[in-house]
Amino acid sequence: MLRQRQGPTAITVDNGSEFVSRAMDAWAYAHDVRLDFIRPGKPVENAFIESFNGKLHDECLNSHIFASVAEAQVVLNAWREEYNAVRPHSALQDRTPAAVGALWVDSREARESTAIKETGIELEITGASVAFRM
Repeated sequence: MLRQRQGPTAITVDNGSEFVSRAMDAWAYAHDVRLDFIRPGKPVENAFIESFNGKLHDECLNSHIFASVAEAQVVLNAWREEYNAVRPHSALQDRTPAAVGALWVDSREARESTAIKETGIELEITGASVAFRM
């Protein structure tokens, strides 16, 4: 991903063992990415990832028993592709994440901000606003 797009300046993570590891810390340091840990016991501080994790577990991890790492990679890659490129998301006005991402890439400039308003999500792209109404 870092080869295709500019990397993040920070990643918000919870205090699970997968995020309190030396490997994650070393990767973040090597890529100049700050790790912002949510407060213990406060999953609402990272509600989007908590929702995603629930979907991943319910739709994929809980319904498979993997015989090998290779099998897990194949199944997870297929689920990721379906989640990002095929399945429309109501929060994105029934668009796929890939379709919304294409709007940002097509702008040829970095997105300044994403504002969540009562009427929907508004993306500010190169001075023009594209609103997704809910």
